[in-house]
Amino acid sequence: MSAASPRFGRRAANAAFLGFCWAATAIALMALVAILWSLVKQGVGGLNLKVFTMSTPAPDSEGGLLNAILGSLMMCVLAMTGAGVVGALAGTWLSEYAKDSRYGKVVRFVNDVLLSAPSILVGLFVYEIMVAPMKGFSGYAGALALALLAVPVIVRTTEDVLRLQPVALREASIALGAPVWRTTLAVIWKSARGGMITGALLAFARISGETAPLLFTALNNQFLNLNLAHPTANLPVVIFNFALSAQDNWRRLAWVGAMLIALAVLAVTIIARLSTREPQRS
Repeated sequence: MSAASPRFGRRAANAAFLGFCWAATAIALMALVAILWSLVKQGVGGLNLKVFTMSTPAPDSEGGLLNAILGSLMMCVLAMTGAGVVGALAGTWLSEYAKDSRYGKVVRFVNDVLLSAPSILVGLFVYEIMVAPMKGFSGYAGALALALLAVPVIVRTTEDVLRLQPVALREASIALGAPVWRTTLAVIWKSARGGMITGALLAFARISGETAPLLFTALNNQFLNLNLAHPTANLPVVIFNFALSAQDNWRRLAWVGAMLIALAVLAVTIIARLSTREPQRS
């Protein structure tokens, strides 16, 4: 057998694998474009000023999504504030202090289990520990459920990003006399800032459209309510209820709400990418 045969076989295998990758990427992009196109096509038609100035309407009445938008914003901001702090500190501890210790492996295993836990189970858990004892749904319970979904994502991404930082950074800082905690905060966190923010964005993208946990915690509210101690309107539950309705105005608002969530995630991602982009050095 000539030497050209193995070379031809390797090239053919490489071309086949490359073609498979291109085909898979094209299919994923087509699905993404189809979803975005349907959101824009159906959502733009119902987009108007009333969406941002009026609360959710009764059947066959005019209204908007003001209460749902504000409720989702308040719960997501509260959830991400708590989840960001806990997740970043836990991920830092796993990467810089626990490393491969037995306790660290246990914590890492539990975090991986929570990472893949169905969101409805998290909602039921928060219902049992917070909603049922207090005998009422609330925005705080909804924020807690969303935070429990966001924390494992932030922990995992933070640990992975910190582990990717060069050991030379740590050695150089410690050699200059900086303690470990100072090295972590001033050197390692600064170097890994972009990856840590990306992890927080992934967590935000996951919780921004979650419906199941909010059905058991925040429920919904037809009226504008800025007190999270009471049932709170939110976009995912409003979309769920309105999309299944026979009312045309409700279904139209459901499409608008879905488009707003998609645009919000896209906007936050773009802003974060621009803010964490390193300046080019000449």
